[in-house]
Amino acid sequence: MKKIKTIKTNNFVKKIFVKVCRILGYELIDQNNFEIPTLEKNALENISIAGKKSISIPLGQIDITRKVKSLNVYFRSCSKVNLWNQNKERTFEADKDEYALRSLYSILKSINYSKKSFNEINIKLSIIDDNSSDEFIQNMKKLLSKFDIDNEIISLQKNEVTQDVKDSNFASIKKCYTLAKENSEDLIYFVEDDYIHDEICILEMIGTYERIATQLNKEILLCPTDYPYLYASCDPTYIFLGNKKHWRKTEQSLGTFLISKINLNIYWENLLQFASGKDDPGELAL
Repeated sequence: MKKIKTIKTNNFVKKIFVKVCRILGYELIDQNNFEIPTLEKNALENISIAGKKSISIPLGQIDITRKVKSLNVYFRSCSKVNLWNQNKERTFEADKDEYALRSLYSILKSINYSKKSFNEINIKLSIIDDNSSDEFIQNMKKLLSKFDIDNEIISLQKNEVTQDVKDSNFASIKKCYTLAKENSEDLIYFVEDDYIHDEICILEMIGTYERIATQLNKEILLCPTDYPYLYASCDPTYIFLGNKKHWRKTEQSLGTFLISKINLNIYWENLLQFASGKDDPGELAL
């Protein structure tokens, strides 16, 4: 009986201590099981609080000064082209529809997952489609209907392939940039239809943006894909700790990246130059 009473007393004291720590703004970690009683979470989960603080074990807490308000995702789809400007099959040799639908599904899952932690951030998905089949469009709509995510499908018009762009591929890029400039408020993610996203990807990018932009006190650009070609030369870099992943500084990017509305406006002419497709290599302007 004495042992039971002791356990109850210890639990009572622990609860009081946890409440006091919450009031004072401290976090507690139980090293036996990595539980964080002040947050009612495990340390392996996302423990950062959107717009308030980024928490990393064992580095501690960073108070966020660069709060993310919204995220607009611009997904470029085209079911009729296997590899742009290349005469070869894709890995796995499946139809392009299959790649694009799997890519879209992974993004939808990732957005949905991010809402669990960052539910106050408005996220909208815009699909800019380049002359895909009606069947493919219907399949995209079926996927979209399975998720409670604000979305729209915009078809690229033939008259939008003008003389100032190389082809319809770059016309769809320009369309994305223009829509982002007109409609986006904060973060913008441009992505093509052949990237499979980890479920934590969107959450990681939002949390990482808040953390690193706060640390550097300036707007940044995130490239979620670690391209093999970036290791072809020995370039000096910096390593940053993001929300859960490690990120490194790079001087290059392809067409899939996350940027803020502020930087979109600052580098607008560079983005338009890239969207023209007249540079060789195409990403020279970026």
